Amino acid sequence: MNVVIMGCGRVGARLAVSLDAEGHKITIFDIDSNGLRRLPENFAGTAFVGDGIEEETLVRAGIDMAEAFVALTRSDNVNLMAAQVAKHLFKVPRVICRIYDPLREKIYESLGLEALSPTIIFSNVLKERLVGG
Repeated sequence: MNVVIMGCGRVGARLAVSLDAEGHKITIFDIDSNGLRRLPENFAGTAFVGDGIEEETLVRAGIDMAEAFVALTRSDNVNLMAAQVAKHLFKVPRVICRIYDPLREKIYESLGLEALSPTIIFSNVLKERLVGG
């Protein structure tokens, strides 16, 4: 699978390395060059510094050939903007974005985006561990 990942924080880097190890074609970029240091030397994908809300960066990342786009920056607004461009302008078939504010999940889904909130996911895991069921 050809995957473009925006955001090379802990989650983005881990996802990129995991998919790369399985043989997927991965392109990852981050606005901060320090994030790219999380990638190991044996990472076979493409990594570069770029701003995901700039169309030029998405084109450089190969968004026009991507089968999936994952938006993992710290900003819900940046993730939303880039995900909408990927989905609606470049017609990427699978677009997933992380959102920190769980109240925004329904709004994102109404825009045709698959949204995951670590706040909801982690609180559900904690509840499961605490009380089961």
